[in-house]
Amino acid sequence: MDINIFLLTFIPLFVAMDIIGTTPIFIGFTNGISSYQRKKLIIEACVTAFIVAITFLFGGKAVLRFLGITINDFRIAGGLVLLTLSIYDILSTTSESRRDPHTNVGIVPLGIPLIMGPAALTTILILVDKYGYMPTIISMLSNFIVVVFVLVNAKWVSRVLGDGGSKAFAKIASLFLAAYAIMMIREGISIVIENFKG
Repeated sequence: MDINIFLLTFIPLFVAMDIIGTTPIFIGFTNGISSYQRKKLIIEACVTAFIVAITFLFGGKAVLRFLGITINDFRIAGGLVLLTLSIYDILSTTSESRRDPHTNVGIVPLGIPLIMGPAALTTILILVDKYGYMPTIISMLSNFIVVVFVLVNAKWVSRVLGDGGSKAFAKIASLFLAAYAIMMIREGISIVIENFKG
């Protein structure tokens, strides 16, 4: 696969998944638990997120067709959702309310929606439409490798970035996500207008 195509699919999904920004939340969830329990949470979270991603990858378009929704409708709606989420993330000051180490957090909220949330699912569907299945699948697998690596080494990553660095990275990722959302909305509206003129 061409390196440019890989980067064009990998980077938007990496930004949408925002695993670096999720790392402090993961550390908060797993604070005080054993290494075995932490690894179990990582496996649960990643398997759940991957199953949802694959299901949406192959079934998303069929669902849209069944509902009579075009990919451009989804582009615009998905872009608005991404924009809203990214603005919320930029303006929010804390994620402490989502941290509770005493609950089973591997599937929810770590797997869904922190690793594979609305932003990532929307991005996957857009990437499939724009670049095809194979580049999107390769990008997904690559991103999940990064996710597993980061979560396994979460404490080290957090120490390197620091709490402030992790928060700053999350804000920057959200800003790029907002820009990507605007691009999605712009492309969707442009194609709808062109189709209407045609």
